[in-house]
This record gives sequence, structure tokens and C-alpha cells, in this order.
Amino acid sequence: MPIQQPSNQIKLTNVSIVRLKKSGKRFEIACYKNKVQEWRNGVEKNQDDVLQISNVFMNVSKGEVAKSNDLKKAFGTTSVDDVVKEILEKGEVQVGEKERDHDLASLRKEIATLVAEKCVDPGTQRPYPVGMIEKAMAEAGVSVKAGKNAKSQVAETLRLIQSNSTLPIQRARMRVRVVVPAAEGERLQEQLLALTEKVEKQDKGESWETVMLIEPSRIREINELLQKECKGKGRVETLTFAATADSS
Repeated sequence: MPIQQPSNQIKLTNVSIVRLKKSGKRFEIACYKNKVQEWRNGVEKNQDDVLQISNVFMNVSKGEVAKSNDLKKAFGTTSVDDVVKEILEKGEVQVGEKERDHDLASLRKEIATLVAEKCVDPGTQRPYPVGMIEKAMAEAGVSVKAGKNAKSQVAETLRLIQSNSTLPIQRARMRVRVVVPAAEGERLQEQLLALTEKVEKQDKGESWETVMLIEPSRIREINELLQKECKGKGRVETLTFAATADSS
């Protein structure tokens, strides 16, 4: 006959513990991993599908269930459903050290990958391998912030690499095509070229068409110039978001 596990003990596999401190005591619920975030994002609507066990605990790992009078004192109710809902909304998800380290390593890798996609070696105009970016991040003392997504940390990471590491790096240039009526092209040529790093191709016919490399921030200035001067008759098209030496 198989040995039954005591009902007040929980196997901590695939469990996320959400904890809320109130009235000097801590209250915990045992949830499925990833389901807490899905519930908070509105993807998961069923509270029962989030919980591993429909109960409130003082300590999940010890199976110590919260007493009704503690719930009443802290939450003003003994309704487990109401208390669970508040803990889900306001509680902190407890992350183990190994899981936290793994998440930070994954986030660091994701940031390095984004930097590698957006940046190049200024000398060759070619991208760096992700591994070289990771080494430069370490050299520069880049500290990954767990509460922010990878995309929002790219600009600061690049700034630190440029200032605190030995790796030469710059944002990859955008390749764009600017098309304006011929007369406008002659008039605006000097202003447009001032916003350009390199002209790759230029055609003059009924319209003035130029393919150029620019810093990504310049596209807004070019758009504003065309809107102001060409009254809707000029346009700028993005051909390549991160132009490299061999992509033409």
C-alpha cells in the first residue's frame, strides 16, 4: 500500500509563493508558476486555476494554515476567496536564489543580444558577437535591473560600455531613402545632407531620390523637415534599421 503524503505538506515543485505582510503577520498562498503574472495581466481570469491549494497560509512550506481570527484582524474578513484575491493583487512573489540568478542571467543575455543587434564596430561597421558584448558589459560594470525589461535597459548599457569598457562600439546606422520633388530636392539638399553620415546613392529626375545612412535619432528631424518644407510631397522610407557594411 503506497504511503500517503500528509495533506498539510506541499511539494515545492512548480510553486510560486505570493506573500503579503499585514498587521504584523505574513500571509502566503501557493500558486502555479507564471500563473500569477497571467492573472495580474488579465490573461488568466479563474482564480482557482492560479492556486495550487485554495487556502491561506502563514507558511506555505511548513503547511501552516492561517487562522480565521488572524484573517479577520488583518483583512477584515474570514472569506478565503477575498483574502486570496488581495494577496494576489498586492503580494510579493517569492523567488528563490537559484531562480533569481537564472532570471538575471537570462535578462543579461537578452540585453546583450539587443545591443549586438543595434550596434557595430565603428571601424568595420560590422556587428559584434553577443559573447563580446557580454564581456564588455562585465568590464563596464553593467548591473542588470530585474524589475525592468531588456529593451528599456539597452540605452544605458550602451552608454556604460562606451564610457567604461575598452570595446569600441556605436549604434548601427539606419539606411533610409528620401524622395522629394526635384525642385524641392535642390532647395533642401544642403539641409538633408547635414543630417546624413553617408550618401550611398542619388538619383535626380522628376524626383530627387537619395539613399543614405543616418544616426537613428536623425529620422525624426528628416521627417519634420519634409513635413514643413514639402507640404506632404516628400517622404522618407526606412530600408534597414541596423545597416552594416555587408548589407548594401
